Amino acid sequence: MTTHRLLALSALSAALLSGCGIRPTEVPTDFGPAPSRVRCSLSEPNVSAQAARGLPVQVFLLCGSQLVAVDRTVRVPDGTADSARRLLVAQGLLDELEAPPSTAEKEAGYTTDVRGAMDVMGPRRDDPDETLRLSTPPTDLTSFALAQIVCTFSDSSATEGDGSVILGGPTSAPPRRYDCTDEVRTRPGSNEPPSTEITDG
Repeated sequence: MTTHRLLALSALSAALLSGCGIRPTEVPTDFGPAPSRVRCSLSEPNVSAQAARGLPVQVFLLCGSQLVAVDRTVRVPDGTADSARRLLVAQGLLDELEAPPSTAEKEAGYTTDVRGAMDVMGPRRDDPDETLRLSTPPTDLTSFALAQIVCTFSDSSATEGDGSVILGGPTSAPPRRYDCTDEVRTRPGSNEPPSTEITDG
């Protein structure tokens, strides 16, 4: 093929490209930097170091519109009676839920919807012994916050360990038994923890 014919073909190709609105480029398209951390993925915690700081526990944070367990510790003095121990663990868990996620957790997409400075109190006279009463009525919490609290408490030594927790508010209204279900864990915004009213102490 002659040089003249090669030049003609090159010119024709350029004309066709420009006619179709396609501009040749030698620079690759920039889609932005790659994520620095895999979403909802954290490095393994140092269990021995955690144990030295207190009682190892887990709390449920929000990540990718789901509940995901992360490791924490709470302080419980040795020799604490069972009833007081339950309240200390529950308050420690609530404090951890209210605290902002760490820098690494934020980078991985973790958030919390539990707000304010809530306190946990024990049962009233007619409540079941395992009742935990919050300074904010559970009905005033968002579905996300309620799901975080219910699933965190129900999976801890603050409750009976059967996947449920009895919660009440600061008023004399009867407490309710809340369940942490798979649906609540996977879609806390659309599925509030199912509950039943407690009528007998």
